[in-house]
Amino acid sequence: MAASETSDTPALPRISDATLRDTAHMAGVDLTPEDALRIATLLGQVGVDLVEVGIVSADAPRDMALVATVLDALGADRVMTVVLARSREQTRRDLELVSQLGCRAVMLSIPTSREHSALKLGTDDPRRAAALARVTIRDAKALGMTVTFSAEDGARTSPDVLAQYVATGAAAGADRFRLAETVSTLLPSDCRELVAGLTAVAGETEIEVHCHNMLGLAVANSIAAVEGGARWISATVSGTGERGGNTPLAEVLCCLRCCRGDDRYALEHLTPLTREVAARSGVAASPTAGPTGELSFCYEIPGQLRHPEAFEAIAAETVGNRRFARARTRVTAALLDMCLPRDVAEQLDLDLVAADLSANPLAARGVWTEADLAAAGRQRLVEAGHGPGRPVRNEPEGP
Repeated sequence: MAASETSDTPALPRISDATLRDTAHMAGVDLTPEDALRIATLLGQVGVDLVEVGIVSADAPRDMALVATVLDALGADRVMTVVLARSREQTRRDLELVSQLGCRAVMLSIPTSREHSALKLGTDDPRRAAALARVTIRDAKALGMTVTFSAEDGARTSPDVLAQYVATGAAAGADRFRLAETVSTLLPSDCRELVAGLTAVAGETEIEVHCHNMLGLAVANSIAAVEGGARWISATVSGTGERGGNTPLAEVLCCLRCCRGDDRYALEHLTPLTREVAARSGVAASPTAGPTGELSFCYEIPGQLRHPEAFEAIAAETVGNRRFARARTRVTAALLDMCLPRDVAEQLDLDLVAADLSANPLAARGVWTEADLAAAGRQRLVEAGHGPGRPVRNEPEGP
């Protein structure tokens, strides 16, 4: 029996990606329809279940081109857009626009914490958010839409109030409820317990979790939410998004692969996707965060490069990344041996090669890649009168 089928293991979650909504609205980012097309295409190749794109608003229609582009690329079954529900009249107008675009899935985003309700709805009375959820869900269902309703800042909402809100939306016919951890406040144990309580009142309405990563707990909280009964995880590429960012997609998918044997997603597209989003958003990805980082599979010790299975939970090739060596102060004979065939390296005075590199003006501030080390070895070989030597074994273009 597969891990996902055992009685004590929760079902594998489905994945929604919010890069084209949350990242598209983070400070200083302005994705174009061309950007959205390329990112959505790669997300489709990875196999994410749903792509969340843009915010549809009659008062601010700037995202409609993004939504239309992604709909054309992926089809209505794999695309969801967002409406910020603040009043029934405003939400009805925006839902009509969603319908005109041909989008059949919508998320109604409604504030539920006292802080956010007072700011956005003009009252902190929880009955206002529940009533707004009830009528707007019914309006969206009347238009034939698949409906997710969200609790903005749900993690800071009173659990009793939140449970009543979820029950109200479920009774109105919502297909899914999204718990938004808008402000990072939960520990994994808290997240599991909160979601378990919501699952108990949600009936057939599925639970999704959308965590922010200000405290670095978004992946752990998302996995804990699944253990509590959540059926969906919302993520973004590299965890990009507003403020501290969101749950990083690659890390979640690799956790599911390594820990749960989940092979539903094509992980080899993750590194190209990460780099595409960084280039198009102008937001650099961390070089060491997760399996798609530029330096995530970079080694300076020979044994690590020669025996990666001893040091890698998931192989570089699995996620479309690559394994390579580089050094700064520890330019050793062993490292040179990784970059030159052994019979060539044996012809060299490796101490002199290391000294040459250390004396280079770049040594104080640069790093040496395999190509640098191999070139230094070849040069020393030529100077020693042994000719150019054989081609290097592994000479990538750069990290």
